[in-house]
Amino acid sequence: MNEQFKKLSLMAGGSHYPSINSDLQQQFGELIVQECVEVLLKWKGEPFPFDENLAASLIKEHFGIK
Repeated sequence: MNEQFKKLSLMAGGSHYPSINSDLQQQFGELIVQECVEVLLKWKGEPFPFDENLAASLIKEHFGIK
C-alpha cells in the first residue's frame, strides 16, 4: 500500500499490521484521489485564476464535509 495511504489509514484508526483489506484500502484511496481530480478538472476551462480556497471548498462540498 502507498505510504501516504498507510499514514492516513493509521490516522483513521487502522493497524500497523498488514491486513487482508490492504488491497481494498489501496483501491479506496485511489478512488478518493480520482474523485478529487475529477472535481478540480471540471473547473479547468473557467476564465478565472486558480484559487486554492475554492478548490478546497469544492472537494469538501463534493464529499459532504464542512
